[in-house]
Amino acid sequence: MSDLRKVLLAYSGGLDTSVAVRWLIETYNCEVICFCADVGQDEDLEAARQKALAVGAKKAVVRDLRNEFVKDYVWPALRAGALYEGQYLLGTSLARPCIGRGMMEAADAEGADAISHGSTGKGNDQVRFELAAYHFRPGIKIIAPWREWEFKGRKELIEYTKLHSIPIEATLDKPYSVDRNLLHTSYEGGVLEDPWKAPDPKMFQRTKDPREAPNEPREIEIEYANGDAVAIDGQKMDPVTLLSKLNQIAGEHGVGRVDLVENRFVGMKSRGVYETPGGSVLHAARAAVESITLDREVLRLRQDLMPRYASLVYNGFWFAPERETLQRMIDDIAQAITGTARLRLYKGSITVLGRKAPKSLYRPDIVTFEADSVYDQRDAQGFIKLNALRIRIRAELEK
Repeated sequence: MSDLRKVLLAYSGGLDTSVAVRWLIETYNCEVICFCADVGQDEDLEAARQKALAVGAKKAVVRDLRNEFVKDYVWPALRAGALYEGQYLLGTSLARPCIGRGMMEAADAEGADAISHGSTGKGNDQVRFELAAYHFRPGIKIIAPWREWEFKGRKELIEYTKLHSIPIEATLDKPYSVDRNLLHTSYEGGVLEDPWKAPDPKMFQRTKDPREAPNEPREIEIEYANGDAVAIDGQKMDPVTLLSKLNQIAGEHGVGRVDLVENRFVGMKSRGVYETPGGSVLHAARAAVESITLDREVLRLRQDLMPRYASLVYNGFWFAPERETLQRMIDDIAQAITGTARLRLYKGSITVLGRKAPKSLYRPDIVTFEADSVYDQRDAQGFIKLNALRIRIRAELEK
């Protein structure tokens, strides 16, 4: 007999977590409290709450975490220029610690003895949720149904839902997994497990096919203050409104699609397809502004640190001291990133047209090819000779 009284389940309303509600009750003879986090997935969470209750949950809690998600997770990662393996803007990776924090706050408020989640034993999300949980309550008991139950795959889960009359959207004809939040939409599994097979054009939810995007490009200005975007075309906006607006604009022009095979933390390669329209524009705009506001060596240092930072976030170490230490340095660097970038969005592409900043390090009077009074070109001769010294010595030895 289990000694668990209450288990708080991170609930999405999808196939895995809907089955998990019934399975937890049957397996542990406990009350299940479902926790739904609104991170901008544009889903009817009240319907998900009612569904959780209908499936058997004792209580279902919904929390709006959109502001925290963008301000405390997306913005810091964008300040770092974080791209996992050069392409992935970490949409799911950033949402999980945000949800994990909200989940643990709810677990404390509800007096839960344990938490549970619907992540598979093959994926990264199990690591992200559980590392967050242990950060907030080191002794918490965690139940991961996919590591315990008898089901071997989603086909069996679908059969289970039919047996217990659990309403779901997933079918055997469309079994790929979809995850949405304010930063991105991701697709993986099922028909996408063949890395040679192109995604179905009808699959995409928030970006137009670039071939069907408007024939007229859209020019847009993004204003930054201390590393964070604060305005679009001169109009100041809060973080949630700004990212939402930019998602709509960039998505209309087919911007932000990525199809990659990435290396999961647990050791396997996985194919993921992502739509990150607004985030892609913000990444390009920030890079444009920082090119004229950051010292060369400071920028290189930030760029050197970026892959390490991105891997920490991807692997679930958001609350680890090394990520927090890196963040402090990155945030200090970002204080100088104040200015405006002008970009063109056109049929899936982003082109930087211009950048300006009140404290720009770009000096036209120095870089000009015309006559100037601040740079003596003769100084370059000694500079080159000193830098060539080790090369010349090596070449002489080889001769």
